[in-house]
Amino acid sequence: MKENILIVEDEESLRMTLGVRLRSEGYDVDAASGGIEGFSKATSRPYDLIILDILLPDRSGWDVCREIRQAGLSTPILFLTARTQTIDKVTGLKLGADDYVTKPFEAEELMARIQVLLKRMPDRSHDGAHQFGSIRVNIGRGEVTRNGKPIRLAAHEFQLLEYLMQRSGTPVSQEELLTAIWGSGEMRRTVRVNIASLREKLEANPKCPELIVTVVGFGYKFRGSRTW
Repeated sequence: MKENILIVEDEESLRMTLGVRLRSEGYDVDAASGGIEGFSKATSRPYDLIILDILLPDRSGWDVCREIRQAGLSTPILFLTARTQTIDKVTGLKLGADDYVTKPFEAEELMARIQVLLKRMPDRSHDGAHQFGSIRVNIGRGEVTRNGKPIRLAAHEFQLLEYLMQRSGTPVSQEELLTAIWGSGEMRRTVRVNIASLREKLEANPKCPELIVTVVGFGYKFRGSRTW
């Protein structure tokens, strides 16, 4: 099954060149020339990756990224932009982006980053929805709701949740989670921060979690009943 990639870029030559390269790599590609069109497409059909410029003519990439996450979508977002300041990278990642590449860029590096992001995405071959009390997780659509209202999860948070769900009842070490979700180069604190964020969003009482519990000295365990 081909992965679907959405390019949101106002520079026509780059949009077309990148689209041709991605199609040659075997991906299905859709494109938008502005932020309003990009947000509309991103929220109207499922994509496996969104490549997003920041300096768009009608709505900034910052706003598009923020609104995609507020809509409850966990689709990976890669900023591809001419803004090179560290503060811009930090801002993008804090808004929920998963990677940040500056222009000009090496095509081979960009392709490698795209492949890494796509490999980290959950297997969505099953479109099942899983209910845990008031929490509903739809793996195929990448959506999480509480009492029918969307819960905003960053892509890594969604991946972490699904990974734990797949191993429901089994303790999973912090090292395994780091390798599976983030790859090498991250610290254990990354897992703890994301677990804490998930608990704040999913648990009725984050200080006394019922779904994602700590296995002291080892890692974490998901205690909900798996339905697939």
